[in-house]
Amino acid sequence: MDKTIFFWNGFEPLLRILVVGTLTYIGIIFLLRISGKRTLLSMNAFDFIITVAMGSVFARVLTAKQVPLSEALVTFALLVCLQYIVSWLEVRSEKFASFVTGNPTLLYYQGQYLEREMKKQRVRKAEMLAAAREKKLENMDQVEAIILETSGSLSVIKKSKKEGESTLQHQYLEQANQK
Repeated sequence: MDKTIFFWNGFEPLLRILVVGTLTYIGIIFLLRISGKRTLLSMNAFDFIITVAMGSVFARVLTAKQVPLSEALVTFALLVCLQYIVSWLEVRSEKFASFVTGNPTLLYYQGQYLEREMKKQRVRKAEMLAAAREKKLENMDQVEAIILETSGSLSVIKKSKKEGESTLQHQYLEQANQK
């Protein structure tokens, strides 16, 4: 049975952490660079899972003597490959993308708070007002819509008189008309 060590276990474990930590860090950077920019975009649920898993593997390889660097790097490569495959499928299939990342949700539209959606998504009016303030808007009369994005952030769309394609896609407008 291993003895419990509270304060000092010698230089060897510290040296291992320095060497394995540095090499793992370099390996992560390399894998993220070859996986592309999509890996580092704002997170949806799947991206969050990958990030937490990578952090867990990194912590484990640093602190557990029995986990070799090669196993950690293969684990990172697996996670990056899974993230690449999922993002590749997302781009090619709307149904798959909707399953993995969900859909944005309209919470406010043309002066109306969509209470049912707010309750369903657990978003308070105060959070939407804060999002409008962050956009330097003085009152909600200046807001066309507020959308809960798949990343969990709130997008505030200002009213506009400009012509052109709206950032409010047709599904948002259909959702607003159903309320």
